[in-house]
Amino acid sequence: MRKLLFAALVALPAFVAGQSADNRGLPDLEGIWNSATATPLERPRELQDKPFFSADEAAAWERQIARRNEEPSPGAIAKSTGTGTYNTFFREFGTRTVRTRRTSIVIDPADGRIPALTAEAADIKRRRVERQKLAASAEDLGLQDRCLAFLTAGPPMLPYSYNSNYQIVQTRDAVVIYAEMLHDVRVIHMDGRPHPPSGIRRWMGDSIGRWVDRTLVVDTTNFNDEGGFYGDAGGNFGWDRKLHLVERLSFFDRDTLLYQFDVDDPTAFTQAWKGELTMTRSSGPIYEYACHEGNYSLVNMLRGYRANGR
Repeated sequence: MRKLLFAALVALPAFVAGQSADNRGLPDLEGIWNSATATPLERPRELQDKPFFSADEAAAWERQIARRNEEPSPGAIAKSTGTGTYNTFFREFGTRTVRTRRTSIVIDPADGRIPALTAEAADIKRRRVERQKLAASAEDLGLQDRCLAFLTAGPPMLPYSYNSNYQIVQTRDAVVIYAEMLHDVRVIHMDGRPHPPSGIRRWMGDSIGRWVDRTLVVDTTNFNDEGGFYGDAGGNFGWDRKLHLVERLSFFDRDTLLYQFDVDDPTAFTQAWKGELTMTRSSGPIYEYACHEGNYSLVNMLRGYRANGR
C-alpha cells in the first residue's frame, strides 16, 4: 500500500492554484507546503511573559536567529572536541517567524513550554536514553537514528532544520500527506470509518478526518509505544498507547496554511498541551529522502559503542 501511495504521489501533475478538490466546494489543501520557521517549539525563557511579537520584534528575532545559524569560523571548528555535524549548506533553517507572530509553537500552557513528563514516563525516558548512550544493538537507538520515524511526519508535524516539506493530495475519501523526511506517507481517511481495534498500532497512529466549516479536523489514535516519550535522544519522537491527537488545517491566507494541534496523553504528560504554526506554499519539487538505504552511520555508531567496551 505504501509503495502504491508513493507511486501515485510522484505521478501527480504540478499543483494548479485554485483547483477544486471536488464538487462540494471544500477548501483545496493540495500542494507542497514548507513549515521551516525561526519560531522555536518552546518559548525561550527571556520571552516568558510574551506570547506574541510585534512586527519590529519579529524582525529583530529573525535577525538574531540568522546570526545564530551562521557557519562557525574555522577557528571555532578547530577548537571543538566533537566530529561536528552538517554544515549550513545542508540545513534549511527557517528565516521567518510564523505568520501569527507567536513567540513559540507551543501555545498552551500559557508559558509556551511543553508540560513535564509524569514520574513513570520520565523514568522510562531516562532508561531509554541511557541505553542510547551506549547501545548494544540497533533497537537501543532512537527511531530517527534507525530511519524509522521522524518528528516532521509526526503527528504532530513539527518543523526541523532541514526537509520540513510536505505534499498534500486531497480526494473525496482521503487526504494524503507525504512528508519529505524519511518519505513517510500518512493517509487521513475521510470516508466515515471508525478507528481500528486498540490492538492495531502504528508509528503515526490511525487518522480519521472530517470537515468543520472550512477547517480539516483530524483525530488520531492507535499509536504504538516503541518511541518512548517526547524529547528522546536520537529522534525527538515517541508517545505511548494513550496518546490522543487532534489537528486542524485551514487557510491563513491563499499561500499559507494554519496548522494547529492538541496533544492529550495523560500517562506521558502532566497536562494536555497545544501547538500552532504556519506552513508556506512552495513550488517544489520534493526529492526522495532515502535515509535507510544509506544509513552507514548506524553501523558505525554500533561499531564505536562496541569498541568502547560493549
